[in-house]
Amino acid sequence: MNEQPNIAISKLLTAQGPQIAHGFLGRKGGVSTGEYQSLNIGIGSSDNPDNIAKNRQIARDAILPTAKIAGLYQIHSANCITIDAQYDVSQRPQGDALVTNRTDILLSILTADCVPILACDAKKGIIGGAHAGWKGAIGGVCQNMIAAMIALGAQQDNIVAAIGPCIAQKSYEVDAGFYKIFCQADPQNERYFIDGNVGHYMFDIEGYVAAQLAQAGVKTIECLGIDTYSLPDDYFSYRRATHQLENGYGRQFSMIGLCG
Repeated sequence: MNEQPNIAISKLLTAQGPQIAHGFLGRKGGVSTGEYQSLNIGIGSSDNPDNIAKNRQIARDAILPTAKIAGLYQIHSANCITIDAQYDVSQRPQGDALVTNRTDILLSILTADCVPILACDAKKGIIGGAHAGWKGAIGGVCQNMIAAMIALGAQQDNIVAAIGPCIAQKSYEVDAGFYKIFCQADPQNERYFIDGNVGHYMFDIEGYVAAQLAQAGVKTIECLGIDTYSLPDDYFSYRRATHQLENGYGRQFSMIGLCG
């Protein structure tokens, strides 16, 4: 391992103060090889499990070395898990969002084109993270994460959120059936689509997720605007791997923690 991890940092989250440690990690700086080179965190991939374990340690050490990693078995749902004092971080419950007020925890989200969201109320010491694929986004994962933060004591007006590297509209072609699902849910969703090839559309999932956060009451949102699909040296991408007929694909971490 010669490279350092590539980490995208939110200016918005950084401005909340030194107690918020976070980062949207890319694919550089790990020990995996081949299609998984190099900082692959995907437990569900066919990568060497020892490499994945080492990569998880590298990722943790890059963000908050003293913390324990809390993660999920992500299922493209709207489920949000609250990590309280009794929570056992060795668990990997099914869900797609996490919130906590614990200072010894790094909330972790896995993505490879889907939208990673990191959020905090720094004044109350409450953080959240979410994985928003299109199913989770339309199902309410953003709203459920914000509601869970408020249930822990966050104040809605204090919550800020950052959207990390994800597939951009220029890279995300969908069919007419997909378009219909969103427009039937809300005719206003038409604004997140532009014409693609005949019978297809290009979907702005980053913009859609930002709007979902706004609907949940988040007034301050930063979109990093980084396209995972078009940056093969920096980010894993499920869609790119599929288009290139690769045998597997890696996943990257997005992480947020409270410094004790």
